[in-house]
Amino acid sequence: MEAFNFTYEEFQAIALSLKVAAICSLISLPIAIGVGWLLARKKFPGKWFVDGFVQLPLVLPPVTTGYLLLITFGNRGFVGKFLSDHFQIQISFTFWAAILASTVVSFPLVVRAIKVAVEMVDRELELAARTLGAGPWKVFFTITIPLAMPGILSGLILCFARCLGEFGATITFAGNIVGQTQTLPLAIYAAMEVPGGEMIAFRLAAFSVALSFMAMVGSEFINRKLIMKT
Repeated sequence: MEAFNFTYEEFQAIALSLKVAAICSLISLPIAIGVGWLLARKKFPGKWFVDGFVQLPLVLPPVTTGYLLLITFGNRGFVGKFLSDHFQIQISFTFWAAILASTVVSFPLVVRAIKVAVEMVDRELELAARTLGAGPWKVFFTITIPLAMPGILSGLILCFARCLGEFGATITFAGNIVGQTQTLPLAIYAAMEVPGGEMIAFRLAAFSVALSFMAMVGSEFINRKLIMKT
C-alpha cells in the first residue's frame, strides 16, 4: 500500500478538485434549473440561438474555451481589465479562474439533464394545479421540481464529475499553480512531466478513476430510487 501514500501536495490537489467541483455545482444548479425550464417550457424568438450557445462548450475543445475565457476575463480582456481597473479584482490565474473554467465547461451537462427532465413532466398536472388556484411559483416548486428531481440530481452529479476531470480550460485560463489552481488532472499532468513521477501519476489517476466511478454509480442509484418513488 506504499504506492498509495499521498504526499501533502497531492492531498492539496485532491482537496482543491473537490472544492472546485462542489462550488461549481452549487453555482451551476440554480442557474441551470432556470435555463433548463426556460428551454423546455417557453417559446421565444432566438430560442435556437440560446440553446446552441448554452450547449457550445460541449463541442468546443476545452483549450478553446479556456482561451476565450482568458481573452475575456484576463487582465487585458474587456471584462478582466474593467474589473482590474475599477475594483482591483483579478480572475485569471487564480482559484476563481478554476471555478469559472469548470463552471462554463460543465454547465451544459446540467442544463441538458434538467431540460429533458422538465420536458418529461406531464403538463396536464401543472395545468390541473393552476386550475385549482395554485400560482406559477407554487406549481413550479411543488409539481415541476419534485417530478423533475431525478434529472436535476443526475445533472448535478454529472456536473460534479465533469468538474473533477476538467483540464484544458483550467490550465489555459487558471494555470497550474500548486495549492491555488492545480486540480487533480493538472497534478497528474505535472507528475507525468517529471522524471520518476510515474508512481505519483498512477496513484492520482487511480484515485481520479475511483472518484468519478463513485459519482456515476451514485447518479444511477439516485435516479433509480427516485424513479421508483415516482
